[in-house]
Amino acid sequence: MERRKNVLITGASGGIGRAMAEAFTEKGYGVAMACCAHPQRAQDVANRIGAQVFTCDITREEEVDALFSAAEEAYGFIDAVVNNAGVSWRGLLTDMTLEEWERVFAVNTRGVFLCCRRALPAMVRRKRGAILNISSMWGQQGASCEAAYSASKAAVIGLTQALAQEVGPSGIRVNCLCPGVIDTPMNASLTPGELGALAEETPLGRMGTPQEAAQAAVFLIENTFITGQSLGVNGGFLMR
Repeated sequence: MERRKNVLITGASGGIGRAMAEAFTEKGYGVAMACCAHPQRAQDVANRIGAQVFTCDITREEEVDALFSAAEEAYGFIDAVVNNAGVSWRGLLTDMTLEEWERVFAVNTRGVFLCCRRALPAMVRRKRGAILNISSMWGQQGASCEAAYSASKAAVIGLTQALAQEVGPSGIRVNCLCPGVIDTPMNASLTPGELGALAEETPLGRMGTPQEAAQAAVFLIENTFITGQSLGVNGGFLMR
């Protein structure tokens, strides 16, 4: 009998994170849901799909280590890691404080580094595993008034490509998902007019759903001959 695979998802209380937890469960994975804010949102999904929720501030090295240790104790080998946690900041660069800049990079870039570094040794020993880093279409093309977010997400793409080359010989795949405008709480700060304008700029004429992003995440984790790639899920807003 084939062993069930396990996936650890950070940022699991967000819209895409919760949708990914459901999508991986449907594929038969054991799902470990990690979050820092809004743990009840994650717990509501976990209760329904039979997952476990772990709290973790991914910017702190000791908490990341504790997260993986707890997940490994509960699930055994973590076959796949989805680095989904992220924060945004909108406004003019000249209005941004150094502390706000560093906070965006701490979550969006340092957190990905810490989770990848913690996950890889076990994967290298077993000569298998998959990592999916969640970037953004603004990491592929910078957005006005989102300089820190764009820069931090571009760094994630660079890290993904470098790691894919570094650990590919060990049988480990590393890919990147770059969502466009998705109907999630992160975009709740945008006005209806701003959301409408973004939808109009999208060739498919609408925002994406968390479920559509989740389907792409499962695809990248499951396909065994894709690595080092950045897949846009953006309705054609950005074409590369």
